Amino acid sequence: MTRLLRRAPLLAGALASLLWGMWLGLLRLGWALPLPRPDQLVLHGPLMVGGFLGTLIGLERAIGISRRWAFAAPAATAAGAIMLLFGESIAAGAALITTGSLIVLAVFIVVVRHHPNAAITTMLVGAAAWCCGNVLWTGGAAVYRVVFWWILFLVLTIAGERLELNRFRRPNARARHVFTVVVIAAIVGAALTHIVPELGVRVVGVALVAMAVWLMFNDVATRTIRQPGLTRYIAICMLTAYVWLGAAGTIASASGVFESGFVHDALLHAVFLGFAIMMVFGHAPIIFPAITGRPFPFAGRMYVPYAVLQVSVAVRLAGDLIDAVAGYRRWGGLLNAVALLLFAANTALTAAGGAAARPRYATDTSKT
Repeated sequence: MTRLLRRAPLLAGALASLLWGMWLGLLRLGWALPLPRPDQLVLHGPLMVGGFLGTLIGLERAIGISRRWAFAAPAATAAGAIMLLFGESIAAGAALITTGSLIVLAVFIVVVRHHPNAAITTMLVGAAAWCCGNVLWTGGAAVYRVVFWWILFLVLTIAGERLELNRFRRPNARARHVFTVVVIAAIVGAALTHIVPELGVRVVGVALVAMAVWLMFNDVATRTIRQPGLTRYIAICMLTAYVWLGAAGTIASASGVFESGFVHDALLHAVFLGFAIMMVFGHAPIIFPAITGRPFPFAGRMYVPYAVLQVSVAVRLAGDLIDAVAGYRRWGGLLNAVALLLFAANTALTAAGGAAARPRYATDTSKT
């Protein structure tokens, strides 16, 4: 309980970012909702990536390294998100989130120095990509000009985490070389978006497809999906996320879209919702016990937000790519919000129940 109380402000900052980010997303889709400050409409992406996902990742890594200074990372990103929500200066909030990302980068540098391996190095590169995007954003660059760095932050962080968890299924030398080439291609593509935007987006897209295929074939989830309960749930989330990552890469490589629009919206939400949020759904049973100190027992209701998220992303992408006039985008976006709210409610219920109950299935989550 003491651990949870100490981390409650950080979790509150992440939750506030999630809720207001969803609210702004619905406003951007045309839903008639109150908006206290019109200038906040551009903060949908920064709040979801830096305020919500960035705070969770920073907190997870701070717990992993077990050093007090590392908790300054989620504290800075959470404070930055609150500043974006309630402060008068967007620049101040952006600067705090950027500071948090730099501390996360420092955490990975420390870990790599003590435990050099491919998994941590991949996450280090992802953190560097996040810093690059944040520095550009803080300097005044539009979100659409930096968002591919944020994409790489999430993709490489998650890929590194999967490598870290997949200790029981190590890729062979050839697979490791392919993985390295894919990471390099993704970084080169993101850099090219500032020089030859369409080419850069296509290169990033090819890299995302290759990463999705690589993860699909090398993730232990292809084996653990045969096991019952929580292990199967996590595996299903992982494999589904790779499908959405492949879809995002296909959209990027086929279109080369760089500026805001319907196709760009489909690309971003295939990554941020279909891939990244799906990974949050799947990793929650691993991450939240470490954060809250409470067990996370499996419950069949966990598949409800999972299913709603799949439908919502499919409907939204159909609206973006097939018929933007029919309103599918708006309803898909509303279902996106419903899925996230269901997940948050289910997580709270599961954590509360876990205080007095053991998991239904004894599961070694290190193999998931």
